[in-house]
Amino acid sequence: MTQVILMIVSFVCAALVAYALTPAVRVLAFKLGAVDVPLDKRRVHKKPVPRIGGLAIYVSFLAASAIFCDIDRVLVTIWIGGFVLVVLGVLDDIFRLNAFLKLGVQVAVAVFAVLNGSVIEHVYINDGFVSLGVFGIILSVLWIAGLTNAINFIDGLDGLACGVSAIATASMLAVVLLNGDYVSAGFCLIMLGSCLGFLPFNKNPAKIFMGDTGAMFLGFAMAIMSINGTFKLHTLLSFIVPILIFAIPIFDGLFSIIRRLVHGKSPFAPDRGHIHHRLIDMGFTQKETVKILYSVCGIMGLVAVCFTDIIPESSRLIRTIAVMLIAVFIFIINYIILKSPYGRKHSGISDEEMTTEEYLKELDEKHAEKIKEHNTEHSDAGDGPETPNGGAEEK
Repeated sequence: MTQVILMIVSFVCAALVAYALTPAVRVLAFKLGAVDVPLDKRRVHKKPVPRIGGLAIYVSFLAASAIFCDIDRVLVTIWIGGFVLVVLGVLDDIFRLNAFLKLGVQVAVAVFAVLNGSVIEHVYINDGFVSLGVFGIILSVLWIAGLTNAINFIDGLDGLACGVSAIATASMLAVVLLNGDYVSAGFCLIMLGSCLGFLPFNKNPAKIFMGDTGAMFLGFAMAIMSINGTFKLHTLLSFIVPILIFAIPIFDGLFSIIRRLVHGKSPFAPDRGHIHHRLIDMGFTQKETVKILYSVCGIMGLVAVCFTDIIPESSRLIRTIAVMLIAVFIFIINYIILKSPYGRKHSGISDEEMTTEEYLKELDEKHAEKIKEHNTEHSDAGDGPETPNGGAEEK
């Protein structure tokens, strides 16, 4: 019980530090000139927005983990590697560094993490471990550098990358808790608190972006936590679990690179081909798009939880397939409804409010008149000149 209370307190601490520190970071961003000014058609915001908000996320994680966690190699790796990426991100948010320079630093940080023990060493097959050897080292570097960039790729809408990171971290938290890994659970809770503390300032309309500063740190930290948490599950499916948890950023980043290479562009050249851009081009607003991607990410996390060892092997596949089928069914229904402006207006996912006049115009004349007559009758029955004490005046 003491351990649980400390974990909850660490979560609250991280959230409060991130929330309290963000306004100061926002002021600092304006002082440093780290401001995103929308001068091209690719950007969806209309006003200058500061973009080193990830600094608040990093400092809150650093502070809470230093106070409430035992310092080990995993935590030191996140601290040191995260610091390098945060500095790189701040410089990039101010000066817009060369993409290949950033990639070189990201790979170097990934190599540092591997040398410090964050390695995918083996898979579990037929009740035994199969060592990956050198391939495990290569795979680990690719995973860390890849996820670092993947979170950065989806950071294109207010609250999207931070919210997706929070959902992915919550999914990891569920997986490691179910498998009794309370050390990884502590890291996940603190990371979740840092994201949720920053999110009120980052949701649409965003007052601050986390920028490359936050996106690279979150991607790196979650990669390290997944290697030392979900990849350690005693099952062949340990490879599937983290891929499901990070499905949205992984596949969006992968398809973005392929799409750009096919068109003869740099894999790091910005464009409007990301999944969030495509949803906006279909007619969804920023908030609607973010809500849709949140739900997809959450469902994939739920599927990942169904793959864990704690679920009996005899029913694991059945449960997972059932969740996926339900998710697909709900997605199809919602897609049919939401693809039309009429459906979005009535679904509640849109912020657009319907007036009484607009609703009555949608009805046939007879039905509209009946509603007017019914409501007028009830209104007249209770109406009357009011007296000072709030009641109807006696006649």
